[in-house]
Amino acid sequence: MNRPPLPRIMLEPLVRSALLEDLGRAGDLTTDAIVPVEARVETVLVARQPGVIAGLDLARLAFKLIDPAIDISIAKADGAAVAPGDLIATVSGPARGILTAERVALNFLGHLSGIASATASIVAAIKGTKAQIVCTRKTTPGLRAVEKYAVRMGGGHNHRFGLDDAVLIKDNHVAIAGSVTEALKRAQQNVGHLVKIELEVDSLEQLAEALDIGVDAVLLDNMGPEMLAKAVAMVAGRAITEASGRVTPQTAPAIAASGVDLISIGWLTHSAAVLDIGLDFRG
Repeated sequence: MNRPPLPRIMLEPLVRSALLEDLGRAGDLTTDAIVPVEARVETVLVARQPGVIAGLDLARLAFKLIDPAIDISIAKADGAAVAPGDLIATVSGPARGILTAERVALNFLGHLSGIASATASIVAAIKGTKAQIVCTRKTTPGLRAVEKYAVRMGGGHNHRFGLDDAVLIKDNHVAIAGSVTEALKRAQQNVGHLVKIELEVDSLEQLAEALDIGVDAVLLDNMGPEMLAKAVAMVAGRAITEASGRVTPQTAPAIAASGVDLISIGWLTHSAAVLDIGLDFRG
């Protein structure tokens, strides 16, 4: 699977902002007071638990923006699986710069690797089915692009990046419109011919109504595996089917076995645990 990196122009504002937040008004008081200007060191980024790596470009930028003389040699690229003790990268150069950038680099790397690792665990759980794992818009403000990138590094796929990507009619839209039929008709009349329309349904009756009108995709919300299988049979290929709600590595196999095309999971980006990665000195 081709997983291209994000352009530097997208990453640099995020990293620069994080560094400025950390440096505050006076810079790194601790490092500047203790570490000689001429001191040089070699350090290594090491995995402390199993997982999948994501975010190395942001970590690299953190070091380079503080001191361009810092050298980073990558041993495990984004998307690579790691075991405890695995070398991820070697970071060498001016000690002051390395210590000053360390926390921001590790924050990005640990957070995004955690998302990639969580995604990989779900992808592995449904291996052998046709279902694909997708993320949602439940992302950290300002970090959506990189969090969704991390999902891709874990073998997942992306749902909407924003409200302008596609139409997703949810229960509140239906309530205000008065019915599924009315909501769908309004959407079809008011968006361009290239815009996909998806409808969230929580009953087979709503699904039948949607199929009568026509829709590109249906979000089958909080349905159990048996109901999901019935919904997939009703759709019979006329729309993309997406399941959501209460998805874990334990529940995902049964959901995938229902025959749905997609399984969307919000916690991949809003609650995935950080992957423990350390920066250790050599010698």
